[in-house]
Amino acid sequence: MKTILITGAGTGLGKELALAYAEKENRIILVGRTSSSLDEVCQMIEKTNGNAITIPCDITDAKMVEQMISHLNETENIDQVINNAGVGYFGPLQEIKADEISSMIDTNVKGTIYVTKAILPAFLERNTGKIMNIISTAGLYGKVHETAYCASKFAIRGFTEALVKELENTSISVSGVYMGGMDTPFWDENNFVTDRSRLKSAKEVALEVLRRENETELVIGQ
Repeated sequence: MKTILITGAGTGLGKELALAYAEKENRIILVGRTSSSLDEVCQMIEKTNGNAITIPCDITDAKMVEQMISHLNETENIDQVINNAGVGYFGPLQEIKADEISSMIDTNVKGTIYVTKAILPAFLERNTGKIMNIISTAGLYGKVHETAYCASKFAIRGFTEALVKELENTSISVSGVYMGGMDTPFWDENNFVTDRSRLKSAKEVALEVLRRENETELVIGQ
């Protein structure tokens, strides 16, 4: 059994990753901003005799992240972190608001870096651990009306590739997951995707991630 911390675990892909990994008898630490969503996922896991706890945390707050990991290190040996939390705003660049750009950079980029930075000392001390960054194919190539979103995802691609090199002489593994659009609540607050029926479900993607989790680079969809 591994202990796996998943950010953005209350909805979408984070939720499905939590359920999929819990089914494999792993202990899941559910992290996110909304307690009610995390509690629902936790209850789903517990109903199938799985093992999970919830920790509300805003990963854009470096101090809050440090406190969370410090607290967890007192009681848990975290084996893996899945940096899944992310937000996106779409449309012509001139229509993207400044606060929306900040939100994407703060969550997608800074949040991923903050969580990784906080957990890394424990991994290095034990010389073991796995870091998986959920990035999106928007981190592989530019897309129309996704300028700022792509910028945030390209940043995490660079962070992930650099971290692979930084840790190549350790037993810590680092991987990036590049998936296409999914049918998740991610699209509920915008009209960017009008036909969600053509998208993979979050559960399908989660199972594919689980099946290929030992690959350094996972590309799923377009």
